[in-house]
Parts: sequence; structure tokens; C-alpha cells
Amino acid sequence: MENGGAGNNYEGELNSKVTIKGILSLLMESIEGGGEHGDGKRKRVISLGMGDPSAYSCFHPPDVAQHAVVETLQSDMFNGYSPTVGLPQTRRAIAEYLSKDLPYKLSSDDVFVTSGCTQAIDVALALLACPGANILLPRPGFPIYELCASFRHLEVRHFDLLPERGWEVDLEGVESLADHNTVAMVIINPGNPCGNVYSQHHLRKIAETAQKLRILVIADEVYGHLAFGDTPFVPMGRYGSISPVLTLGSLSKRWIVPGWRLGWFVTTDPSGMFRKPKVVERIKKYFDILGGPATFMQAAVPRILEQTEASFFKKTINILKHNSDACYSRIKDIPCLSCLQKPSGSMAMMVKINLSLLEDIRDDIDFCFKLAREESVIILPGLAVGLKDWLRITFAVEPSSLEEAMGRIKSFCLKHTKPNLNI
Repeated sequence: MENGGAGNNYEGELNSKVTIKGILSLLMESIEGGGEHGDGKRKRVISLGMGDPSAYSCFHPPDVAQHAVVETLQSDMFNGYSPTVGLPQTRRAIAEYLSKDLPYKLSSDDVFVTSGCTQAIDVALALLACPGANILLPRPGFPIYELCASFRHLEVRHFDLLPERGWEVDLEGVESLADHNTVAMVIINPGNPCGNVYSQHHLRKIAETAQKLRILVIADEVYGHLAFGDTPFVPMGRYGSISPVLTLGSLSKRWIVPGWRLGWFVTTDPSGMFRKPKVVERIKKYFDILGGPATFMQAAVPRILEQTEASFFKKTINILKHNSDACYSRIKDIPCLSCLQKPSGSMAMMVKINLSLLEDIRDDIDFCFKLAREESVIILPGLAVGLKDWLRITFAVEPSSLEEAMGRIKSFCLKHTKPNLNI
């Protein structure tokens, strides 16, 4: 990679491994032979690349969630198949949970239980795919959407998120991209990878734009309620009467249980477009071929949603706010890096690289692979989420680990800074 050849190989491999997990595995492999102290001992690996807070002791699920799962498993009542759309009590509990933030009440018929939010994404794109159709995706965004679309032969068109405006959607760009074959646009709120939270005003503008274009809104709210800035989280479904909304979510992030794979696909659509018999039948038939979450896991959901104490959520929010503030502050102290928007939600942020200040770093991919080898710190190259020469940093880690990682990133940047610069 120092001479250019290895770097090109990594870029080729990165382009073929479009999942975040695939890219992070390549970065882990690159640590071999690097990241050593002067005494020859390799530094411990710190990953700021994967949004899995469960890997750190400061984040753990609420006791009620663990007890609910154990009790449903030991009850011996949930060892058989569940209905393919999900257990009735699970669907009802999710409907009631989401309805608390909506001006109308969802019914259990609006809810379909999925194996995590990833399966919900695939369901949404599979149901919308048809010959010649296209879908509008945010840039930067979550690469699973592109992967699912490619398998469904669904054309992807990217609209920009605007960093100078808090990563709001470029709605004029959306209108210029859409045509009569456009079926939906995707928004992720709170934002992954940007760490933004959309205002009520902007969400309404998104709904009005979708209405004008006669398309659906797919609202990825897997980070729902993980907002710690001045803008509170508001679900896109609140504007479902303007344009129909498919809401995707899960227990993964808010309850710190990504490995439990318990998600939902919800039609937040008070006008009832998704309740038409043919539409409902199509959705149900598609779920007939899917494998949903374990039955005992589904059975635990009502208690988890109803009995998790507010203090648990507050603790998580406090840690995320502390870490995001610390990360933002440390980045301001590194001349070649800049964060244009202080995070206000989710677990990640986007950071821009000023390559003109660095003497032997070609791009974001080169930056991340050299950082991994030399400092044993893993962060995600921006190209993986659609923005070249940016970085995605995940701050849902132990505060001490974040502090150490940011110190190593600063040392790395200083080591690679062009000499004789007055910075």
C-alpha cells in the first residue's frame, strides 16, 4: 500500500465487499504486521467502525429484557412456529409502542415482525421492485440498501444530504431525480452515518415532496429516540396522511441488543393505501417465504416494550451525548479533520479529511488502512457510505477507549502531516 499497488488491491476488494462488515474485516486483516509500540508490542485494537454498542461494558440491555427472554424460553410455550407475520401479541405491542408518537393509532394488522431491521429493508425493497422501477437513496447512506436493490434489480438513484444544512435532504435534487418509474425514497432518521436528527418542519417537507412525486417514503428509524441534541426525534409516520410511509425499526439500538435480530416492518398509513386487500395479501404471501425471529424472542417483546424503565434510556442517551461531544471536541483539535455538523443523534458521525495537509495519504481508503496498520484503530472510509474522502466514526464505545482512539488518530495525522505547515 505504501507504493500504491497494495492500496489499489484494497480499493478493488472494498468495491466488491459493499457491506460494512466486509470492509471492516479487510481493515482488521490489514492490522497484521503493523500497529506496534516501540517495544515491539502491538497496540490493542480499538474499533470505531461498527455500530454495535453491546461490545462495550458501559452499554448493556435492561434487566427486564433479559428476564423476559429467559421466562418466555423456559415457559415451554413458544417452541413451535409463529405465524409468518409475527405473533399477534408481538404485533399488537409494537403497534401500541409506535402509536405513542403518532396522531393516529396503528393496529396490529399494520405490523409485520422481521429478523432485525436488515430483513425489514429487504422486505420493503422486494415488495416495491418491478420491471423498470427505481428507488431514491440518500448519499451518504447505509450500503445495505444498495445491496438489496441490486439483488432485486431495482435501479438506485442517489440524492444528496447537505452537511452545511445539518445533513438535510436535498429536496430539489430529489425532484430532479424522480420520474414515473420512481417507487419510493429512503430517509434514515436519526441519521446513519451522519448523526443528524430531522426537524418536524423538514420531515413535513419530505412528505410533501413525496406526495408531489406520488411516491412512498421508507423511514429507517432503527435509531429511533436516540436523540440528544436540541432537535427531538419525531417519527416520519406522523406525516403518513400526506404520503404513505413504511416504517422500519428494531430493538437493536435502543435496547442494545443487535444480536437478538428482532425488527419490524410497519405500514404507517392512516389513509389506508396499504390496507387494500390485494396489497395486504401480497405482503402476507411474501412473509410466508421468510424466516422470522425465534418464537420465544417474539413472545418477550410485549414485556420489553412495556416495562423498560425510562432511566435505562436516559443512561444510554447520556453516554452517547458525552461521547459525541468528546469526539467532536477532539476532531476540532486535529487540523486535517473537520466535522461540519455536531452529532445530535444515533451513534455515528461523518468527518471530512483535508488531504492537502497530508503528504502520503491518497484518499479515505488509504487513510483508514494505514491508520489500522500503524495505530490499530479502525474507522470506516467514507466511500463505504457514499462520500469519498470522508470518514464515518462510531462513538458508541467505552469513553476511555474513545479517548485513547482519538489520541492515536491525532498522532497518526500529525505523523503524516506535510512538513513546514503553519498549523
